[in-house]
Amino acid sequence: MSSSNNDGGAKGDLDNIQLKIHDGKSNSHDAGNAHVDGANSQVNKEDGAAVAEASAEVKKSSSRKEKSVLQSKLTRLAIQIGYAGTAIAVLTVVILIVQFCITEFAIRGRTWTADDTPTNIGMFVKYFIIGVTVLVVAVPEGLPLAVTLALAYSVKKMMHDNNLVRHLDACETMGNATAICSDKTGTLTTNRMTVVQSYIGLERNMKTPTYSSINAKLGELLLQSIAINSGYTSKIEPPEHEGELPKQLGNKTECALLGFVKAMDEKYETIREKYKEEEFVKVYTFNSDRKSMGTVINVQDKPGTVRLFCKGASEVVVKKCSYILDKDCVAQPFNAQKQEEIVNSVIEPMASDGLRTICLAYKDFVPEGPKDMNEGSAVGVNWEDETSVMTDLTCVCIVGIEDPVRDEVPEAIRKCQKAGITVRMVTGDNINTARSIASKCGILTPGDDGLVLEGREFNRRVRDEQGEVDQEKLDAVWPDLRVLARSSPQDKYVLVKGIIDSKKASTRQVVAVTGDGTNDGPALKKADVGFAMGISGTDVAKEASDIILTDDNFTSIVKAVMWGRNVYDSIAKFLQFQLTVNVVAVLAAFFGACIINDSPLKAIQMLWVNLIMDTLASLALATELPTDELLNRKPYGRTKPLVSLTMSKNIVAHAIYQLIVIAVLLFSGPDLLGIDNGISDVENIHAPPTAHFTMIFNTFVMMTLFNEVNARKIHNQHNIAEGLASNPIFIGIWIGTAFAQFIIVQFGGVAFHTTKLNASQWLWCIFFGFGTLLWGQLVTLIPDKHLRLPKRCQRKKKDEEEEEQDQDDHVDDPVSGRGQILWVRGLTRLQQQVRPSLPGLFML
Repeated sequence: MSSSNNDGGAKGDLDNIQLKIHDGKSNSHDAGNAHVDGANSQVNKEDGAAVAEASAEVKKSSSRKEKSVLQSKLTRLAIQIGYAGTAIAVLTVVILIVQFCITEFAIRGRTWTADDTPTNIGMFVKYFIIGVTVLVVAVPEGLPLAVTLALAYSVKKMMHDNNLVRHLDACETMGNATAICSDKTGTLTTNRMTVVQSYIGLERNMKTPTYSSINAKLGELLLQSIAINSGYTSKIEPPEHEGELPKQLGNKTECALLGFVKAMDEKYETIREKYKEEEFVKVYTFNSDRKSMGTVINVQDKPGTVRLFCKGASEVVVKKCSYILDKDCVAQPFNAQKQEEIVNSVIEPMASDGLRTICLAYKDFVPEGPKDMNEGSAVGVNWEDETSVMTDLTCVCIVGIEDPVRDEVPEAIRKCQKAGITVRMVTGDNINTARSIASKCGILTPGDDGLVLEGREFNRRVRDEQGEVDQEKLDAVWPDLRVLARSSPQDKYVLVKGIIDSKKASTRQVVAVTGDGTNDGPALKKADVGFAMGISGTDVAKEASDIILTDDNFTSIVKAVMWGRNVYDSIAKFLQFQLTVNVVAVLAAFFGACIINDSPLKAIQMLWVNLIMDTLASLALATELPTDELLNRKPYGRTKPLVSLTMSKNIVAHAIYQLIVIAVLLFSGPDLLGIDNGISDVENIHAPPTAHFTMIFNTFVMMTLFNEVNARKIHNQHNIAEGLASNPIFIGIWIGTAFAQFIIVQFGGVAFHTTKLNASQWLWCIFFGFGTLLWGQLVTLIPDKHLRLPKRCQRKKKDEEEEEQDQDDHVDDPVSGRGQILWVRGLTRLQQQVRPSLPGLFML
């Protein structure tokens, strides 16, 4: 059975994979391909230590409940709003009661009699209900619903973009990603390898030669080297549909070589039928130490002759060769000088073209003893001594295998770079091949100072004399590192951990990592977001990941970034909308209590507004689809306030507009609109609904509805209708809410304290509501650079340790943290109890 060794991952049969320590080496590199006996992967001791370390970290992190960055910010914001809302609610009740007592018992000189008790108690209950309603409206219990809706909607939609999300908060985290460490094979490239160049008979072929143009004996050796010295599970099958490319099953590198045989119009199946897999004398599986594999067979045409086929990384196998076949299949001496010439004239040019170079070699062991220089004696050979067996080989050919870059990858990487995300390629390929592919992808650009390192050089730079990773040395390497070639899974883990633990940047880096192999598990676990390959990934890699790429395509990672930022924006849109409603409703109730001894918005009316902004608005604003515009700015960062300066400007400006409109309607509305003044009836607890207060309520709802359209944009965009047609959920909810408001106003009656309005009055309400859109256009013209948040609202930059500590306050601080959470939960439960009971109280 064969195993691929792509980009630092050990691949094998997913159902039968077993891990074992073998020779202290890891089956992890892209140098060639291998048979894997019993589907066993070999994991080196360093990788085993990394697995143990990652497992320990997982256990440690699972011992306490952690919150994501967004959840931490929302918790802090909800607590701050809740405190302010509670203070205003209590103050409102106190002012109402004190004003009533002063007016009734001091100014009017009345005394409390038994006949006045029901009326006075009714007024106190009314004031208390107003205070509770202010509290209900002020506390943003809709935030958890908005987060849940945004994440759930995004996760569902991400499946259509080939992102299978395993952990819900991974979607949000990707919005803050600043670095992506990506594999090459299958992620940046198509993972459909093809032999495009070859060096056969001391001649370099830039295209596939015909079999007839090759010496018959040399051609037979070439076919045997490919067909026999490959996993028999690797094969080329006809396409399912006409016009498609043949299907490659098994190891992709081996399939490229088998495709090379097919391209020469030959059949590898005939050779495999002749040489059965169970008749092999010995199989040397691939490992990262020798970067090669070998198969030993009994040559059927030469009884007693045993033949070794060797295949692997060309720069390694070439140095094991003492001879090379010319075009007449005659073995020519192949000394160190000629080996160096081949490396410089053949191997490096192929690698510079982005090709993976594989060398095929063989050696015959004859029964009587060597007759030719390139033969060995089959007598007394110790097949377990691999080092002595794989010497004095004869080079058959060198092939260059191309794994084309996906057409869409360069544009995707350009979008990432524009979005402030650094893409790094971590691969097991030759450094020249890796550099060429990185240049084609756009990871390396002309004039860029990007660093390209091999795994060995990387470890030399980042480790101290004791072999331990030094964070200061790593900090000097990773900012400029763009390509890590010939890397092991341990190298990938060290890089990811070093970037995350680094204090060099002003804020902690948020790192995403792709992986497909068993040994990639530690890096996937350590990363903020781990992406496993859905097609080529092992079960271990998928289990360690947060998101599975069902198409193994890098562009799907870019879509995950867009969805992550879209989630963040959706929450911000909802906050901008909700906080505006909060401020207006709470201040209207407060100032109403201070001025007219009553709230212009009745309790049941504010609860309906609360329903609009909590449930319906969260659903409407959480279902916006992401656009490429999301990638035109840098990541938000872990410490940036959730309510930005632009959002604060919009909230304050729209609150001012709405409060002014409500105040004008409250004090001048009867004269301007020719309706009865409802202020005179505020002291009558059983006063019937008036057109005056009904218009105030209806105008407030209209302004809220139109401001919901404004809230779709949070970055000073003028075109608030952009993308509106692509969100039928928003349109449906908006129209449905407007229709429900019409029913409530026209037919709500005593239950909602409304009376029917005529067409003229409805037009005035809609006019004031539509004015919110015009006002919003003026607000966007105010440059943010001229605005400053109050000092108390400005957040200073914190050390990363403090930020991480703040995120877990609810766990680490049993007094304040748990108390705050219980307090918020208590308010939410109070709201749930109050909502159904308040209508009943008002019906009394």
